[in-house]
Amino acid sequence: MSDQLQLIRAAVRKARPKPAVEPSAELPVARVAVDVPLAHLDRPFDYLVPEGMAEQAVPGARVRVRFAGQLVDGFILERAAESEHPGRLSPLQRVVSPEPVLAPEIAELARAVADRYAGTLADVLRLAIPPRHAAAEAEPSPEPADPPAPPEPGDWARYEAGPQYLHALAAGGAPRAVWTALPGPAVGDWPVLVALAVQATLAGGRGALVVVPDGRDVARVSAALDAAVGAGRYVALTHELGPAERYRRWLAVRRGGVRAVVGTRAAMFAPVRDLGLVVVWDDGDDLHAEPRAPYPHVREVLGLRAHLAGCAALIGGFARTAEGARLLASGWARPLAATRAEVRRAAPLVRAAGEDAELARDEAARTARLPSLAFRVAREALRHGPVLVQVPRRGYLPALACERCRALARCPRCAGPLALASSHAVAHCRWCGKPAGGWRCPECAWARFRAQVVGARRTAEELGRAFPSVPVRTSGRDGVLATVPGEPALVIATPGAEPVAAGGYAAALLLDGWALLGRPDLRAGEETLRRWLNAAALVRPASEGGTVVVLAEPSLAPVQALIRWDPAGYAERELADRSALGFPPAARMASVTGPRPAVDDLLASVELPEAAEVLGPVPLPGNREGTPQERALIRVPPARTRALCGALRAALAARSARKDPDSVRVQVDPLELV
Repeated sequence: MSDQLQLIRAAVRKARPKPAVEPSAELPVARVAVDVPLAHLDRPFDYLVPEGMAEQAVPGARVRVRFAGQLVDGFILERAAESEHPGRLSPLQRVVSPEPVLAPEIAELARAVADRYAGTLADVLRLAIPPRHAAAEAEPSPEPADPPAPPEPGDWARYEAGPQYLHALAAGGAPRAVWTALPGPAVGDWPVLVALAVQATLAGGRGALVVVPDGRDVARVSAALDAAVGAGRYVALTHELGPAERYRRWLAVRRGGVRAVVGTRAAMFAPVRDLGLVVVWDDGDDLHAEPRAPYPHVREVLGLRAHLAGCAALIGGFARTAEGARLLASGWARPLAATRAEVRRAAPLVRAAGEDAELARDEAARTARLPSLAFRVAREALRHGPVLVQVPRRGYLPALACERCRALARCPRCAGPLALASSHAVAHCRWCGKPAGGWRCPECAWARFRAQVVGARRTAEELGRAFPSVPVRTSGRDGVLATVPGEPALVIATPGAEPVAAGGYAAALLLDGWALLGRPDLRAGEETLRRWLNAAALVRPASEGGTVVVLAEPSLAPVQALIRWDPAGYAERELADRSALGFPPAARMASVTGPRPAVDDLLASVELPEAAEVLGPVPLPGNREGTPQERALIRVPPARTRALCGALRAALAARSARKDPDSVRVQVDPLELV
């Protein structure tokens, strides 16, 4: 009887007409970006604004709407007087909060990022807008502080155009520069220079945004900003803060109470008012690449922000990437570097263990893991301070190289890395999948391979035995140290985990260079030089006895660039080589990953632009999923990037509308092409 009663009540409710919704008298239509990450629904939808929600339903507010029979979240993009939709509009179900969290400039940026990476607006907004915390939202934000005074050039005077760059920032200009920072642990190191640039921007009445790779860098820049502009004029945004505190600080920026932000990758979308400067430090670090769809990179996003906002940009690091060299070659940015004389005064002495003078003294200098040169330098340096020992981490893929000269083996057709698989009798290319049966080394014409197993053991134990009276500290997977005292000690660190030493390191040993250079990665040489320079920059200048020993073949281009401390020259050479071979950034690439039938279906349906080239698909090594995954690469000239992304978005939308069961992941400009 009760079941029948429930059925009767449900039928009555269904038959009962819904009360008419009285629309708002002004701008009754709200265009809403719904949180639905389906490619074929990647567009705003119009909803009716009820009169009772008219004041709260402001552009940028969070709302709940009914979409495809379900209640979903969304953001109001704008209010309009009428809709182009011919049918009846559904009303807004609820205004979650009248706080306008989505600023118009961030909505424009999110749309541009989605188009640039063949993604959806919903995915980008999920990265850009933090989750709501009601208690933090109810709290008042601080009032904006008065602008600071313009800074003195300070150590920017060590750079040829440094003072002019600061003056342009303070005057409201929009200079864009690729900055090659000087090495050395001096008081005026890179966080201090970044803080001076932020101070100059704030003095000109505009906001600034600084994005660095990790929390240790955030702490260093924050300390410099405390000294330059004061604690109330900026906020630090990191994931360690927790949701409430992070949202509280984010709201202070959105409401205009704070005009400067320093943070890690997620801070690239921070809604800074009147943005005047964007800064990205160490743009080659893979921590700047977002691992979630649509996989944007900090350098590209901040470049888009600088273009859309018409503001200044500063892309800095001890190394220079090929992407940075291309920005300079295109005229989008200008170089910001010191003279060679200033570089020589700041850089440590760099020696290669396999150089001719060492081979005459020690025949094993080129093959030993710790040759006599490394021991001599470490023993002498430990009298004056700590010694840094950089050890490559484990876990890289094995590579094929020439048996005679150890040059990395690449495909003669597409120049992709070669690999051996159990299902193939000969080496095959990881990119195009073609066999390389007739391969010969382009360096020495040898025709046989050798396997290079990349990885290294920690050396703390063996160095501890070699120097029994010296304390040994480790920084890496088991725990990362931010700083170490300036007293004698051996500091063993993996790349990227090197702590800062008080007063600088007396010496540094860069071990197992072959492990970094032998990776089957397009950016192996560039990434190796970047890691070496970041470690060597923590060493005292040569005038104070600072010495760096690198254990790698001295004739290799990255080793020579380190010895000369010439990251700019190496980046220009790398860009020229990639341009000749059609590699990024001289060309743009998109990867299509998924089960083979799904990859083939997408490649067959996508309308590729002119001059597009498809490589593969080939099986992915080390696949752990139930269904074997394969990947294809699509290569186009840079001028056709927008056309390629548009074609990929259209193909993904068609698959989404058909509700194809197999998912396909599309990634534009993947960080690693192995």
